[in-house]
Amino acid sequence: MVSELFARFQTLPDTLAATPILAIGLTLGAFFAGNWLFSRIGRPLWLPPVVLSACLLSGVIAVLAVDYQDYQQGARWLTVLLGPATVALGIPLYQQMHHIRAMWRPIVVTLPIAATMAAVYAVVIGWALGATPEVLASLAPKSVTAPIAIGITEQLGGSVPLMMGGLLITGVVATLFVDLLARLLPVKDERILGFALGLNGHAIGTARAFEISHTAGAFASLGMGLTGVFTALILPLVFHL
Repeated sequence: MVSELFARFQTLPDTLAATPILAIGLTLGAFFAGNWLFSRIGRPLWLPPVVLSACLLSGVIAVLAVDYQDYQQGARWLTVLLGPATVALGIPLYQQMHHIRAMWRPIVVTLPIAATMAAVYAVVIGWALGATPEVLASLAPKSVTAPIAIGITEQLGGSVPLMMGGLLITGVVATLFVDLLARLLPVKDERILGFALGLNGHAIGTARAFEISHTAGAFASLGMGLTGVFTALILPLVFHL
């Protein structure tokens, strides 16, 4: 009886891996553990909870020897929710519409330049270092929010896992440098801070902006959304040229 139960316990990971339960459970567990650990270590700006969660999840997957393709297939159920979560950011946009109307001219001028530079410098640096076309296609949409960046990367022929790694690094670095530059310049306007965080740091920057204020979060949502739309329309055309 004991040996039979032990044999069933040994086959449990393989059984769960055949369903989305394991991937979803590991992802949610890493998310809550990362947030808990983030609070315990004093909420450092340079180490957001998403990085902690990603490291914890990678470690658990490695220890359990879960095949990445199996995990990715199971986690698609959570990936589908990225789209509705991004659309839901329209609520704070609506609440701050009077501020957005007042700054539409700086937004229209700034966005195309900043979004273009975000893609150009990554591709130029990668090309100078001898990166392959697949790597360049994976780096180009690094400043775009994940639901849109995944579609752009697939259209360009890049690697989605590599793009997601670049996305994570970009969000953390952009958030850190926007905060540092805001203190050095100094910039006090929450609208400018939020827009810069969303434009450069996508979802990670937007999460940081909401910690500042609802106004900063709304402008971060605006920057993130407009950057995604602009990049999705322009980048595929320019990249193939």
